[in-house]
Amino acid sequence: MVYLELTDVSKIYGEKVLFDKVSLQVAKNTKVALVAKNGTGKSTLLRVAAGIDLPEGLGSKLYVHKEARMAYLSQDPDFGENASVMDAVFDSDNDMVRAVRDYEEALSRTDNPNRLAAALSKMDELQAWDIEARIKEVLFKLNIENFDQKVSTLSGGQRKRVALAKLIIDEPDLIIMDEPTNHLDLDMIEWLEEWLQSTNLTLLMVTHDRYFLERVCNRIIELDGGDIYHYTGNYSEFLEKKAMREETESAELAKDKKRLKKELEWVRRMPSGRGTKAKSRMSAYDDLKGKVGGFRQEEELTIEIKGQRLGGKILEAHNIGKSYGEKELVRGFSYKFQKGERAGIVGKNGAGKSTLLHMLTKELEPDTGKVVHGTNTHFGYYTQDGIKLDNDKRVIEVIREIAEFIPLAKGLKLTARGLLERFMFNSKQQQVYVSQLSGGEKRRLYLLTILMKNPNFLILDEPTNDLDIMTLNVLEEFLMDFPGCVLIVSHDRFFLDKICQHLFIFEENGNLRDWNGLYTEYREQRKIELAEEKAVLAEQTSRAPAAAPKKEEPQEQISQEQRKAIRRIEGQLKKLEEAKAKINKQFLDPTGMNPEKIADLGRELNELNEQIEEKEMEWMELVG
Repeated sequence: MVYLELTDVSKIYGEKVLFDKVSLQVAKNTKVALVAKNGTGKSTLLRVAAGIDLPEGLGSKLYVHKEARMAYLSQDPDFGENASVMDAVFDSDNDMVRAVRDYEEALSRTDNPNRLAAALSKMDELQAWDIEARIKEVLFKLNIENFDQKVSTLSGGQRKRVALAKLIIDEPDLIIMDEPTNHLDLDMIEWLEEWLQSTNLTLLMVTHDRYFLERVCNRIIELDGGDIYHYTGNYSEFLEKKAMREETESAELAKDKKRLKKELEWVRRMPSGRGTKAKSRMSAYDDLKGKVGGFRQEEELTIEIKGQRLGGKILEAHNIGKSYGEKELVRGFSYKFQKGERAGIVGKNGAGKSTLLHMLTKELEPDTGKVVHGTNTHFGYYTQDGIKLDNDKRVIEVIREIAEFIPLAKGLKLTARGLLERFMFNSKQQQVYVSQLSGGEKRRLYLLTILMKNPNFLILDEPTNDLDIMTLNVLEEFLMDFPGCVLIVSHDRFFLDKICQHLFIFEENGNLRDWNGLYTEYREQRKIELAEEKAVLAEQTSRAPAAAPKKEEPQEQISQEQRKAIRRIEGQLKKLEEAKAKINKQFLDPTGMNPEKIADLGRELNELNEQIEEKEMEWMELVG
């Protein structure tokens, strides 16, 4: 069954053709990824598929199956100026989701004496309590807490998480997502990946996350040169089939060039009097010329920048720490960087990754300890907030303001124009104004401005956002050959695995774990550690008295104190649930109720819910 179909769709801006008469189908239960270079129309095609932008071209059509409830996640979600987080998350036509929203609002606003009773009745009628639990799990995983906050006051990353929560809670049949992993930390990304893998939803997305492409997608569509190419399979299969396609096209191109040369010789020798046969051959020549001229060999970015020499002392952190109020972000971090190191920093959003970078570059003074820079250390610092390019300047002007050239190996020099060409800005694009660049092209240009300063210590804070896969491949090759040091903060697991030799991992209370290995190796180790912790706690519960015998795998001996803690929490939870049930029963019986009593019961119920959540979290921590 086809859920989504685009037929002969085009999008043209002036002389720039993004795509011309492209067609695609998305069948039910397939997970499709759209890949392309920056600035070639990926997001535009998604917006057309979502019905936000109108398709262009004679005979163009957009079809969405009547049974497919569709949801669209944009790169920059907009909920309006006045919407609260509650309004945004629960904006749904799903009856059960609306019932949960009414229940949550009734709990927080007890001024209406009948509101909570009606909300409880509706939750029971729709049997929506399981939905409520799932919604709370989603909100917890995406770190969404303050429902009353205005969405307009949130950061871009926070708005993205709110939009993602809304989408997941609403449970649509067909999801269109534009870079869903941007601004999510690694734990959130892995949770989202598992959710997408485990559901039977139909998916069309743009992403540069290659683990998503490998593990989630079963079909990949490539937008290249205004045309669509279809590949079945995941990312590794896509790479193999794309290489075969380009090899075939290269062979065909070589033949066409020979034919074109012969045709060109004939055209030049042709007499001025042209018959029907000559005109036919001229037409064939024009078609062949267009075919050869329109074929573009894949551009390669090769950089041989000679970085400035590093001294014996490069960058040293001696027992540095930083706190904000009672929150300790970094505690007692020490490290001495060596020549050629490539390290990564991993942690949840808000853990302190950027704070650590600011201290290492001396933009922020640590509360304790000190940071020492080598006299020959020259930093190139790429930050999310640093992308402040002048929209009124041309691309070439942006680079020439920094330097006219940079040194290469063997005493050679590379001009600003030459470096731009190697960064896939051809001579025509170099004359384009910055305002006309796509988001990914601006990031590529900003990265080039960092490299143009010829640093020997690169610090990259989330460099992969909005970069296409081709640019990522080239950047990775450059970083692996870079003669200086590299320190990276990234949520791109593939990127970290390919570049970083070891990691600094933020754990609880500002502690950093120095992991000597790849990110995927660390995650496997964490799974083992968590499994061992869970096994110990499972033994604790298995040894507790129970009404019926349980089949348990033999476990190692655990402490009596741990077992008592779990039994104590389970007893407390039972009493809290009984008290909650008693209050709910009173709400359903209007006898003897008045506004004051309803308000008191509402506050009491709200307190009970908070206590239950706290105890459930304690229990979950104990049992893993």
